[in-house]
Amino acid sequence: MLPPPTILPRATYRVQPHGLGFKAIAALVPYFADLGVSHLYLAPILQARKGSTHGYDVVDHSRIDESLGGESAWRELVAACKRRGLAILLDVVPNHMAIDDPANRWWWDVLEDAHASRYAHHFDVDWESPEDRLRHQILLPVLGDHYGRELEAGKFSLERCGGDVRVRYGDRAFPLSPRSLREPLAAAARLAHDPRLGHLADAFGALPGSHETDLESVERRHADKERLRGDLDLLCRSDEALAAAVDGTLAAIANDPDRFDELLQRQNYRLAFWRAGSRELDYRRFFDISELAALRVEDGRVFDETHEVILELVARGDVAGLRIDHPDGLCDPQEYLARIHDHAPGTWIVVEKILQPDERVRPDWDAHGTTGYEFLNLVNGLFVDPRAESAFTALFAEVSGERRSFDEIALEARREVLRTSLAPDVQRLTELGTRVIERHRGFRDYTRADVRNTLRELAAAFPVYRTYARADEGVIADEDKRLIGAAIARALEHAADLDRDLSGFFGSVLCLEVGGESERELVMRFQQLTSPTAAKGVEDTACYRYVRLASLCEVGGDPSRFGTTVEEFHAANLERLRATPFSLLATSTHDTKRSEDVRLRIDVLSEVPDEWRAAVGRWRERLRNRRGVVNGAAEYLLLQTIVGAWPIEEERLAAYMEKAAREAKTHTSWTSPNADYERDLRDLVAAIFRDGDLRADIERFIAPLQRAAQTHSLAQTLLKLTSPGVPDLYQGSELWTDELVDPDNRRPVDWDQRRALLRLSDSEAADAHPKFRLIARALELRARRPEAFGPNGEYEPLAASGPRADRIVAFARGTDVVAVAPRLVLSLDGWNGTALALPRGSWRDALTGTSHDGVVRMEQLFGTSGIALLERT
Repeated sequence: MLPPPTILPRATYRVQPHGLGFKAIAALVPYFADLGVSHLYLAPILQARKGSTHGYDVVDHSRIDESLGGESAWRELVAACKRRGLAILLDVVPNHMAIDDPANRWWWDVLEDAHASRYAHHFDVDWESPEDRLRHQILLPVLGDHYGRELEAGKFSLERCGGDVRVRYGDRAFPLSPRSLREPLAAAARLAHDPRLGHLADAFGALPGSHETDLESVERRHADKERLRGDLDLLCRSDEALAAAVDGTLAAIANDPDRFDELLQRQNYRLAFWRAGSRELDYRRFFDISELAALRVEDGRVFDETHEVILELVARGDVAGLRIDHPDGLCDPQEYLARIHDHAPGTWIVVEKILQPDERVRPDWDAHGTTGYEFLNLVNGLFVDPRAESAFTALFAEVSGERRSFDEIALEARREVLRTSLAPDVQRLTELGTRVIERHRGFRDYTRADVRNTLRELAAAFPVYRTYARADEGVIADEDKRLIGAAIARALEHAADLDRDLSGFFGSVLCLEVGGESERELVMRFQQLTSPTAAKGVEDTACYRYVRLASLCEVGGDPSRFGTTVEEFHAANLERLRATPFSLLATSTHDTKRSEDVRLRIDVLSEVPDEWRAAVGRWRERLRNRRGVVNGAAEYLLLQTIVGAWPIEEERLAAYMEKAAREAKTHTSWTSPNADYERDLRDLVAAIFRDGDLRADIERFIAPLQRAAQTHSLAQTLLKLTSPGVPDLYQGSELWTDELVDPDNRRPVDWDQRRALLRLSDSEAADAHPKFRLIARALELRARRPEAFGPNGEYEPLAASGPRADRIVAFARGTDVVAVAPRLVLSLDGWNGTALALPRGSWRDALTGTSHDGVVRMEQLFGTSGIALLERT
């Protein structure tokens, strides 16, 4: 475990800069400071593609995003933070870059020069594709229809920008290989009768070829092509007739499909129908997004060039913490984090590592902890009543017709994404696997299909995101060997046609028991395949299919686990304090499927299973003639979402349901939208809003749930603010939240309302918004008692006594703070003498000012606030 960061975090406030800008955020700094957080937590700030709404689509690592205000506005924000004592935690995206914007000069250069590009090794491109037609070319699946049809329809054009010539397709542009300008310029020279242009054509044609990859040729090609472009630009600007000849020749080529096709075939890329990206692709991506190409940040030069600005911001004191996005996409996360720590010692480092239940952050990682999804699922489970599990299982089966377990549905979904959206990654791994078995005579007779099926089934059966073997160093943890063995056993159990010997052989390869260069590469690439398999197969597919209780369908969650016990919660808190006391504690993020309060309102349904079943029956009967072809699982998710987010605008709910249906991929999808199904889904949503009696019934049903959910929200917020770790507040979540999955959770925040709450007196704030007041008071307490909440602060579970003791979560932090929260309050029929014995001494509630000591009954302890945050007097 790393030593504590130089600036100790108390709490973070997450802001999405895109849509605000640095100047607007700087104006909010006094609010964040007065609220009581220690760190402003910013989404990525490096130059993103034009129109980015989130910043994870970086196109230029060398500068701060101009759309946010650029370097000057950034410095103003930093100065504002320093005046108010706020540090900055910054999101870093090391795994990928956006490639659909010409501002990405690295990718542009690769498209121009292929192997001979200065940046050829920055991206994970398979230049030796097994497909002969793709060898030495990059497939770009960007066209709205098949290439030939688009070409014949005149959808392409050529444009000259100074001395640079580009292919234009709609709003997309692509470079021409400099060598391929020889023929167009020679034709223009003949048309203009100008030998200067002819000499330029010959010079472009004489540039080193893309196969000449020695450093001297690469540098000469780069320098010469820029010089020749300058010469062409100067000629065209100085001679209008010559410029007209060049432009006329380019137009003539664009209007002649045969000539244009001949020119395009000489490029280092092949433009293709967008659907081809799900079958053939020769570069690794972020998950299945073809516009986001993976970076080889394991290469020292790539690391240096992608992190130069970030590390400069750390070095000059602008940034005190780094949040590492998607480390599981990296070739070697351990090596990467070690480099970050070496370059930025003392920096607070947290990783967006999605842990499965019972999984832990690797102890050899140079990181202080995670971004907190495991806490999110843990604390949420406290408000799910496990006694209702069988009732919810039966209701979901009745409504949806689905009787399989979540594990079965998740396995099916993993297989689907491996056969479809991740098929190019499987294909690349298959070629590696085929080369491997060719080297081992005992397995040489297996076919490419055998290899593909085996590797695909092993990836589908993997129980966690990935393993972390370091093949070149020959290092693999015992835990990784156990996980590989479990994946093999599960794959053999669920795939009757899987060959046991071949599965065992590849298991040996993955466990580093079989040496060789291809074997080592297969190990590292397999690890980079299983993480997108889990993300796309489980979180983005199965969690939209198995909606037995939708609040359990979260990032890093396990919908088959129906609730968290108080004992499990305490054990996880103790482990976090021991191992990663600077982990973030999240309840809402930019990636969650629904915000914290929507989740809690759905949780409350578990306390009234009979009433919920009756309500579902009434509402479905009312909608019976309106659902069209909408399937039962989607309708059931819709009804749960209404409970969680009501009142909600029809447009927001319809947009959410369309996204949810496409993610589920059972009746419609992003790649194959079903217009009839989606129309019926929109009509079903509309029918709810047009039926006054149905809306009235919904509101009657929700009213008592909402009151209980608000109590749970205060309880959850209290637990987040006092548990071991660093509480993280997502923008706007200091009030009741009703946001759904992105982009819904990036809607504008009413900052004026929140600033006004800070100006209220304590009693006024309690009446106006108890959640806001709780956050402000708890952060005050954390600032006042840092030793109780720090890495050396103790955590002692406290057990209540009495018939409702299991409805209480209580613990002491150090010797001076006690937090007490209720759970499952909707089904609570009174505390019936349940009490809590406080640690010896006198205590004062930081929220109400009430004094307590000794054994205190719950009614007295909770008073009117419903929770208790006690400080020793």
